[in-house]
Amino acid sequence: MLTEQRRREILARLKRDGRIVAKQMSSELNLSEDTIRRDLRDLAAEGLLTRVHGGALPASPTIANLAGRRGMASGEKQALARAGAKLVEAGQTVFIDGGTTNLELVRSLSRDLDITIITHSPTIASALEGHHAAVILIGGTLYKHSMVAVGAAAIADIARIRADLCFIGLTGLHPGEGGTTGDFEEAAVKRAILARSAEAAVLLTSEKIGAVSAHAVCALDRLATLVVPAGAQLAGFPQHGPSVIHA
Repeated sequence: MLTEQRRREILARLKRDGRIVAKQMSSELNLSEDTIRRDLRDLAAEGLLTRVHGGALPASPTIANLAGRRGMASGEKQALARAGAKLVEAGQTVFIDGGTTNLELVRSLSRDLDITIITHSPTIASALEGHHAAVILIGGTLYKHSMVAVGAAAIADIARIRADLCFIGLTGLHPGEGGTTGDFEEAAVKRAILARSAEAAVLLTSEKIGAVSAHAVCALDRLATLVVPAGAQLAGFPQHGPSVIHA
């Protein structure tokens, strides 16, 4: 089997099964494990999958730059945002992570809602200009890919607050690997946000479900609520895990 044929077969199986086990695939194709692992390395380098011990999992396509992400699944994001906004209650302190879906969430919140919003995203903060909500902006080093503050200063500021609810941004959520994102520093900030929030919700567009990025954020059981598109399939996710809202 030629290299391109093998790689097409790997990607087809990954789409069908949600994972690749190198040993199993090498046996089925009568090829060495080294050959399959080399293909997995090359495909991972192209951003087409994420390597894990023994094989590979789907890679999240949402590691594109901010301008590219703004145009992805815009209708889904608006529906998720409307559903997510219903989780917010007057009097709460809510931490809103960065990201294009959470930006839609802010746009879906009532402008008269009496709440405090904490964010480390200047984009989110500026979108709240016309809202009654009090806004606390966390500072730090600006990570321009996501337009959020990261680093030691951001984590130190987050450690001094307490939120009733956070909307955490993920680039992938997998039943086994949990929540992940594409940047090491950003993952650390997300873990800090979760540690200072009583509950956590995540708005998940279709391409993030079952996908995996390089850096771990949280286990599945740390999330209280998943807001997913109507009809989204959560194959492999535990029945007694987070509450699921289909938007």
